[in-house]
Amino acid sequence: MIAERVAEVRERIDAACARAGRDPAGVTLVAVTKTFPPDVVQAAAEAGLRDFGENRVQELVAKSEAVPGEAMGGQVRWHLIGPLQRNKAREAAARADLFHALDDVRTAEALDRRAEAAGRVLSCLVQVNVSGEGSKSGVPPAEAHALLERVAAFPRLRIEGLMTMAAFVTTADELERVVRPQFRHLREVAEAWPKDHPAVQLHHLSMGMSGDYEVAVEEGATLVRVGTALFGERT
Repeated sequence: MIAERVAEVRERIDAACARAGRDPAGVTLVAVTKTFPPDVVQAAAEAGLRDFGENRVQELVAKSEAVPGEAMGGQVRWHLIGPLQRNKAREAAARADLFHALDDVRTAEALDRRAEAAGRVLSCLVQVNVSGEGSKSGVPPAEAHALLERVAAFPRLRIEGLMTMAAFVTTADELERVVRPQFRHLREVAEAWPKDHPAVQLHHLSMGMSGDYEVAVEEGATLVRVGTALFGERT
């Protein structure tokens, strides 16, 4: 069942790339396994998935013990995609292969210190709140470049791009009227960043989930975070 769902999602990504004139090789499918047990991760890996996402550090720790990521010498990549409490920075810095939700300097300081202690450099994305919703984390788009400049100074953090979550919608019309402009806005924020910046090159746009990843791909996403479309509804 997982293999069939993986194939369907990849087909949809390929079709979205074709509509946008993009190479599908430029889009990474991140399978969001939150609340699912480690055996689901293993089955998904056997179905060809290599990138897995968790919202909470506790789940990342448990599942990376069962299925180690590159940071621990394994073959998969673990993405920490949810907001981080600073008291969890040690585990995040040691185990995450890519942290998607960096949105303040104090968290950057904690991660930089813990990454140094772990003897590694942690790849990060800066989270931008393009929807303007108070329930979502991230800096406002107008403040994204200022935060990028500040976190660029941390030697144990490698800033690789931007992440966002669009507003939740339920209709195709809303996808076009509400969500597409939000994803486009994130791309524009990235495009306005200096290409020759000495410390930060924005290679990635992490945007799109099960309900809107095709629009995200059409608007330039390089990482799509898909859970329900791969594993079904969470209980």
